[in-house]
Amino acid sequence: MKSYLFFLPVFLLLLTVSGGLSQNVYQWRGSNRDGIYPETNLLKSWPENGPQQLWATEGIGAGFGSPVIAGDKLFINGEIQQVAHVFAFDLNGKLLWKYANGPEFFGEGYSANFPGARSAPTVYNDLVYVCSGMGRIACLEAASGRERWAVNMVSDLGGIMNMFGYSESLLVDETKVYCYPGGKESNIVALDRLTGKPVWTSKALGDPVSFCSPMMIKLPERSVLRKVRNIEIGTLEDKLTKYPELNIFVTVSHGYLLGIDANTGELLWSHKEDSVKLEGEHCNTPLYADGSVYNISGDENGNGAFKLQLSDDGKSIKEVWRNGSVRNALGGFVKIGDRIYSTSEDKKLKVLDTQTGQITEILSGMKGNLIAVDNMLICYTDNGYVNLISGVGSKLEVTGKFKIIKGEKEHFSHPVIANGILYVRHGNALMAYQIK
Repeated sequence: MKSYLFFLPVFLLLLTVSGGLSQNVYQWRGSNRDGIYPETNLLKSWPENGPQQLWATEGIGAGFGSPVIAGDKLFINGEIQQVAHVFAFDLNGKLLWKYANGPEFFGEGYSANFPGARSAPTVYNDLVYVCSGMGRIACLEAASGRERWAVNMVSDLGGIMNMFGYSESLLVDETKVYCYPGGKESNIVALDRLTGKPVWTSKALGDPVSFCSPMMIKLPERSVLRKVRNIEIGTLEDKLTKYPELNIFVTVSHGYLLGIDANTGELLWSHKEDSVKLEGEHCNTPLYADGSVYNISGDENGNGAFKLQLSDDGKSIKEVWRNGSVRNALGGFVKIGDRIYSTSEDKKLKVLDTQTGQITEILSGMKGNLIAVDNMLICYTDNGYVNLISGVGSKLEVTGKFKIIKGEKEHFSHPVIANGILYVRHGNALMAYQIK
């Protein structure tokens, strides 16, 4: 038993390794797709008119996708004259190159109210991976914008487009690009990162595609010390169980949260998502931490916020709690310590205890997109205000606020922070603010 206790801290450390991708990936909602940015020593309050604006451009075209900053460049998607474009800027706002990625999504009926670029680029080393709202995936050289390869999720991969177009910000790892065409047979597909050729195709549940940008859980090869009952003699004994390495691709379809073996495409588990009002309004990226998967969905029925316990081998899940009073269709959420922070459809920022799912604090007047940095929150609300919120872990308080006046249409884009700069996109406008 003493030898087990000696190794126990190592086992526990391995169990806490979450699903973050390698740090040479620059992508949607930060390096781990969890909405938390590693900047420190930022302003704790803002001047009355907001932080200093460094530069702005209104030449990125229509869209809702956030920018991605990789090294000395910024990449962003936009629509100009019904064509999808990728733009590369230097960090002073100078355009370096742009690339046309085929027709952009315009929709019909109600969805025609939301034309433009839907997703954020993903940068891995010196390559940029983008997807248009019509499902055209392209791999580009970051330095020049030259195309390396391209595939179309509908015509090449058998995908079926949904009511609002393809919206996922592509997940990329060392060898693969993962995408969700949404076909009955080719429901989820992994492409070779360097060639674009299919590595595997998964039927999953054959469910239509939603708008989720997926994430990856990385479970390293590990050993777990557990208490198990000896059936014959009825006593509890310590048992050391070894589990192999497993990477789990996690996304949300029209009706389910899915866990897929990233190496083979095998469906490992699913969880019913029953809060769909229109075509499948599941836009939030799930979050993995401390052996559990969290997600929050929107509309007036269904799950709302929920926590799922992942089994030790990663091949099954069990619901721990759900809280239907937290409704968040597309604003993102963050976990800091033992609290989940999320805005809700009733225009309140709500704080949930991760153990119980109960609400522990409410800040009124907040409905929109949420990120975290330097133990603070930044909320870009759907009425155009950017709010700095201090008091994480104690009592939340707004310590800065300003309104975005450039740009047009909905305030759907998630803010981004890099090198002490806050970037906010509103339609065809992109602004950079000094917050350090």
